[in-house]
Amino acid sequence: MTIAVFLGPLLGAMALGIPVAYALLLCAVALMVHLDLFDAQVIAQNIINGADSFPLMAVPFFMLAGEIMNTGGLSRRIVTMAKALVGHIPGGLGYVAILAAAILASLSGSAVADAAALAALLVPMMVSAGHDKARSGGLIAAAGIIAPVIPPSIGFILYGVSANVSITKLFLAGIVPGLLMATALCVAWWLVVRRETVTPPPRQSWAQIRAAAVDAVWALMLPAIIIVGLKFGLFTPTEAAVVAAVYSLFVATVVYREMVLADLYEVFITAAKTTSVIMFLVAAAMVTSWLVTVADLPGMLADMLAPLMDSPMLLTFAIMALVVLIGTSMDMTPIILILTPVLVPVVQQAGIDPVYFGVLFIMNTSIGLITPPVGTVLNVVCGVSHLKMEEIVKGVWPFLVAQVLVLLLLILFPALVTVPAAWFAH
Repeated sequence: MTIAVFLGPLLGAMALGIPVAYALLLCAVALMVHLDLFDAQVIAQNIINGADSFPLMAVPFFMLAGEIMNTGGLSRRIVTMAKALVGHIPGGLGYVAILAAAILASLSGSAVADAAALAALLVPMMVSAGHDKARSGGLIAAAGIIAPVIPPSIGFILYGVSANVSITKLFLAGIVPGLLMATALCVAWWLVVRRETVTPPPRQSWAQIRAAAVDAVWALMLPAIIIVGLKFGLFTPTEAAVVAAVYSLFVATVVYREMVLADLYEVFITAAKTTSVIMFLVAAAMVTSWLVTVADLPGMLADMLAPLMDSPMLLTFAIMALVVLIGTSMDMTPIILILTPVLVPVVQQAGIDPVYFGVLFIMNTSIGLITPPVGTVLNVVCGVSHLKMEEIVKGVWPFLVAQVLVLLLLILFPALVTVPAAWFAH
């Protein structure tokens, strides 16, 4: 009955089009009434405490860093360097998109920002070269979802805060899975592009490659600074976000000089709007999370999954299948905030490492960003590239399959996550 009280108002409110944050609060009120605990002061206190978190300060700074990179020319220079390196091989612009997405992922951590920047820069190039527009948009959308897996990742920050798990460990554990996602996309693109007859652009000279690399070196230094700083304990993930924002602002205004002080107002406003949406969701979710604990919903779920508790792999597979289904109809952030406090106690009870589970969980919610009908990243690429949703759905499916296969691979072989994570952490 308690699970029905939890899910009924939440799903009903979302079906009526009520914003997710308000749906979470409505769900919390329904649970409080059911448990005979209703107190408006408790709701207000949990909302305030939910947003009052030092690790969550990383969110606005990474959002700001991403906006500065797109406005200040850092993203464009990375694309130019990738084009100089691999643009000449058959289907080269597709590999440019994947390589640029992997590099941008290590800068901003936002799938939407990366996909929007890459779609604006590369879709016109790929269409001009003769590639199918829908397939090009689908590739860029699938490449964009690498961002929440390769550090720094806003998804890992939200999961780490909700699950009380080390964000630094999550960041370091996401490196290899993110690179595997990029590799899988390269294989999928290679299979797709064999059926096309597109003449690639000519190979660039070593002088041109060197010039592109030198031009992008300031942008490329940022991921190295973040990873080295986290590995050697020079700063926390929150401090890394501040470093990213300040560094990208310095490069954009002083080194590349593509931003002036007048541009900062729009950049700050855009970052603040995105941050406010996320933070309100977090604050509302913390009320629900507190009530989930009080109502012992994780214990109820553990009882339901009892037949699978002795087999961590089967349990992980069942949970991931559930998350895939939920991801088709809900955005990434609310999935993390709603399901993390319910699922993490269950997987810990089954003996599953919460850091390993976190990597799979965030990868799964990222895949949800390119699954219709919600598919936030699909919608962004559609808007930027002037594509219809049905067109990009047809274009994205080979790359969606590739990302799902990587997820299955990590479920079957946990060492692909745990071994590199342990190496990076030492």
